[in-house]
Amino acid sequence: MARTVAWVRDRVRAHSQRFERSIPLIASENLLSPYAKELMISDFHSRYAEGLPGERYYEGNEQVDEVENRCLELARRLFRCSFADVRPISGTVANLAVLKALTETGDLVGTSRLADGAHISSAGFGAFGLRGVKPVYYAWDEERMTIDVPRTREILRAVRPKVCLFGLSLFLFPMPIAELRPTLEEIGARGWYDGAHVLGLIAGGEFQDPLHEGCVVMSSSTHKTLPGPQHGILLGETNDPEVVKKLQGGAFPGVTSNHHLNEMAALTVSLAEHLEFGREYAQRTVANARALASALHERGFDVLAEGLGFTRSHTIAVRVEKEGGGESAAKRLADAGIITNKNLLPGDKSPRHPGGLRLGSPEVTRVGMGEREMVRIAELFDDLLHKGRSTEEVAQGAAELKRGFTTLKYCFGAGEAAYRYYDLVGRDPS
Repeated sequence: MARTVAWVRDRVRAHSQRFERSIPLIASENLLSPYAKELMISDFHSRYAEGLPGERYYEGNEQVDEVENRCLELARRLFRCSFADVRPISGTVANLAVLKALTETGDLVGTSRLADGAHISSAGFGAFGLRGVKPVYYAWDEERMTIDVPRTREILRAVRPKVCLFGLSLFLFPMPIAELRPTLEEIGARGWYDGAHVLGLIAGGEFQDPLHEGCVVMSSSTHKTLPGPQHGILLGETNDPEVVKKLQGGAFPGVTSNHHLNEMAALTVSLAEHLEFGREYAQRTVANARALASALHERGFDVLAEGLGFTRSHTIAVRVEKEGGGESAAKRLADAGIITNKNLLPGDKSPRHPGGLRLGSPEVTRVGMGEREMVRIAELFDDLLHKGRSTEEVAQGAAELKRGFTTLKYCFGAGEAAYRYYDLVGRDPS
């Protein structure tokens, strides 16, 4: 068994070394700061704290309560809202908490289709199905990659869903919440925003402000454009104490027991860092995404939403059917040291064999890359997928580019190694 321990540690080390020499373009991934990472292995990991601060079911939580209260304070400050709950342990769990709080089995909930960019939690085989709610799909404007407002108004008035979910997994542009708000008020539907992908952009003032545009609650993960731990959060702007009570009950005991206190502590640090560095980080993340999209377009790639500047977020969508499809292109790029993911695009039928790639700029921005590096990344795409350069040659180019960008920026302790494998034991257990 000691050999198994050594083997696992070796595999983790190999993984870290792979990413140290690769170009990471997954839109849903980011890197923890050294101070946040330290808290992930603290004694908070080993403890329980069910309930709210000051109202726990376990003793020994005095310091936990202090940290969680600070976490809630920072969250409310960062998002200029009246309510926060950091007990969901992931974005999907946060979504389940909202569904538990605001819906009953059989309710209709407005949402987008998966092929239009929605997250799997809003599908029948995801959180929607688990809660037993029925999706009402918005009309979609494929050219603008957003909701078709006039047609969606007609759908909402005809069907009258109880809740309307805004938010995507392929999230290029702000959602038209303000435009649809009068219709939601007319039919008595509550607005709900899934901000998982764009949370850090919202906090940095670079996207939209859903809680002040018409949504009563925002659910989110905390590790994408907000570079925190893999955790969840609920945020709200409401004067209705009954809604707050339902959301808190949705989080606990609804969908969580203990809420991973080490992650909560790391999130506290990440929120403090985003208050300090988040505005500049968000600006550069969006600028890098737009620069990468433009550079790929100039090299003959079919980047969606050209007429709108490709994106206003950290994400771009590229249709790669002529390059062999999303599945093939993503595998070839990964073999060449460029990490992406295949993705459904409007019109696609199979999530296993989609026609697109989803690319994101959060991690390359986090390690200090800028618009010049985005052009170089586009050249590597072109070399591999259009010019027929070998996998080995492109991988060498990717590693050369990455060599100058392996330390963290936009955090306390900036300059620390981003991908280092920390050997905590210090000896071979065999």
